[in-house]
Amino acid sequence: MRTKAAVLQRIGFQRPYAESAPLVITEVELAPPGPGEVLVRVAAAGLCHSDLSVIDGNRPRPTPMALGHEAAGVVEEVGSGVTRFAPGDHVVMVFVPSCGVCRFCARGRPALCEPGAAANGAGTLLGGGRRLSCQGTPIHHHLGVSAFAEHAVVAQQSLVKIPADVDLHKAALFGCAVLTGVGAVVNTARVAPGSSVAVVGLGGVGLCALLGARLAGARQIIAVDLAADKLAFALELGATAIVDAGNATAGEEIREHSGGGVEYAFETAGSVPALELAYAVTARGGMTVTTGLPHPERKLSIPAVSLVAEERTLCGSYIGACVPSIDLPKYLELYRQGRLPVDRLLTHSMPLADINLGFDRLAAGQAIRQVIQLA
Repeated sequence: MRTKAAVLQRIGFQRPYAESAPLVITEVELAPPGPGEVLVRVAAAGLCHSDLSVIDGNRPRPTPMALGHEAAGVVEEVGSGVTRFAPGDHVVMVFVPSCGVCRFCARGRPALCEPGAAANGAGTLLGGGRRLSCQGTPIHHHLGVSAFAEHAVVAQQSLVKIPADVDLHKAALFGCAVLTGVGAVVNTARVAPGSSVAVVGLGGVGLCALLGARLAGARQIIAVDLAADKLAFALELGATAIVDAGNATAGEEIREHSGGGVEYAFETAGSVPALELAYAVTARGGMTVTTGLPHPERKLSIPAVSLVAEERTLCGSYIGACVPSIDLPKYLELYRQGRLPVDRLLTHSMPLADINLGFDRLAAGQAIRQVIQLA
């Protein structure tokens, strides 16, 4: 079939993207789903820094590539051997397909699935194939999803079924921002009730971490960012204090608010200075968790002795250390109960034609979560 998709021909475009147009909306050929694959009509797709990192070259990927990895839609067709889904099912797409049998999947850590990581790096679906092309030229898949398109063929392992009464434009956010931010708090850090927390970076993932900290019962949540409007919004969402990351005294302010440092600090900006700040404000015996993805060549420098002398923990959290088929339905139900107000993070909705403008807003910090409306 033919369908419209946003295709990145090469990485490293300069801003403003509304002028340089890194993403070209074009008709592409989409092959039918192969064994274990599913055709989805995409209803909504969120704009994320992981997409932006491919555009600006911070996260190198093979091109040409159809971008988009945070989305929701409706199943239209299934390939042979598909047992989990049927036409008409409402689904959220997940950007790490898990094979279910590698050593990490067998240990209950599908975020580290080895075949899934290899496929994502190569720009293929989990089975190794590509279903997109344009005038005979293969187009790579972004993280097994390629959701900035009217339709997508994905491995069934890249999908989670959701109730049909959930708004798909809100559900799209659960595939990345919610799993990553909330999961970092409840799965990776396992924040205990009554704890002190700092969140450095208040994009979609960071604010989901803030919501996760509230959900976990943190007594103190210090929100840290460069943007005054995001700091103000963090207070509305439940932060107990805010700190301007641009102040030379930001670290001292956070330590003063928390009485010497927080028990848990989360870095969600994908910035080495942000991670250094998060580590610096973590208390003795505390944990620093990073969800950010800086350029692969960036290095982190910390006082090595602090890990032992202060019994500190520094760890990464990929897709919130979630088991999506279990955690995503839980988070959706908490949203339906009003305990996880993810819908408040949606600041812009737009047609596919405005996608480059949307990435300008994201790069400038003028949006939290934006959604492309496709159906």
